[in-house]
Amino acid sequence: MPNPADQAKPEDTAATEPTIISRHVRAEVFAQTDQGHVRDANEDSFAVFRMGRFLERMSSSVPEADLPSRFEESGHLMIVADGLGGHEAGDVASRTALITAFHLIYRSPRWALKLDDPSTRESEIRDMQVRARGYLRQVHAELRQQAAGDTRLAGMGTTFTGAYAVGTDLFVIHVGDSKAYLFRSGGLQKITHDHTVAQEYADQGMIAQEDVDKHRMHHVLTRAIGGPDENLEGDMHHVGIQHGDRLLLCSDGLTDMAKEEEIAEVLAHHVRSEDACRALISLALERGGRDNVTAIVARFTVE
Repeated sequence: MPNPADQAKPEDTAATEPTIISRHVRAEVFAQTDQGHVRDANEDSFAVFRMGRFLERMSSSVPEADLPSRFEESGHLMIVADGLGGHEAGDVASRTALITAFHLIYRSPRWALKLDDPSTRESEIRDMQVRARGYLRQVHAELRQQAAGDTRLAGMGTTFTGAYAVGTDLFVIHVGDSKAYLFRSGGLQKITHDHTVAQEYADQGMIAQEDVDKHRMHHVLTRAIGGPDENLEGDMHHVGIQHGDRLLLCSDGLTDMAKEEEIAEVLAHHVRSEDACRALISLALERGGRDNVTAIVARFTVE
């Protein structure tokens, strides 16, 4: 999906000063989780952060028309984690993953909040993706260390699907089978690719893609944060945001209960993020709520 900002290259700009393409993007975000009707605890966790920087005019002799009262740049970080390993361990795994990721990001001296200068855009994106992969590896190491030190947490792990929206750029980093979707012009597009044995069978041509969700191994993960592999790599996706786009992050408690066509119908019917999110959770519960269910819905307005 092309991003309009990607079209401007340094060599296309004026010789003395690069062109800056700036678009103000607003995000309306709502998130909800539910234990469901069967599980005795909720092992899902979610987090939504708004992060940014600002300049606020306190006083000046310069007219306000020349020095605005406030200038702000911001982005939104959204994460869904679905814990594994049983009642206590799964809850600890998903919460620990989110808490560790928050502290790593908070302590970072660099936040990618401006990616629309063509002279620095590509290097800024590469640096940000390197940092994101580094955060994921550190979260993985933290969970493995906790599990090694407490027998009650043996075998714990978690999925992790995180999205960062800044300007017209959307970055998704993903491990496991919690999903990210883009809803655009009435169509639902899956951004992430599940890390499950059944999906691997489909990738290798052993089963048809349409049979993945029915396969007995469709919930057996090949990758998870805190899993047995010492080294972990997450998938990274980069999508250009367009006016009216909707983002959905969800645990498999939703996608196991509702087909993608039905999820698309809910998003098409409910424009407000809160209404759409609540309707999706209700749909999963009405269908039986056999698992914890979590959803984050964001609607983007490009000005």
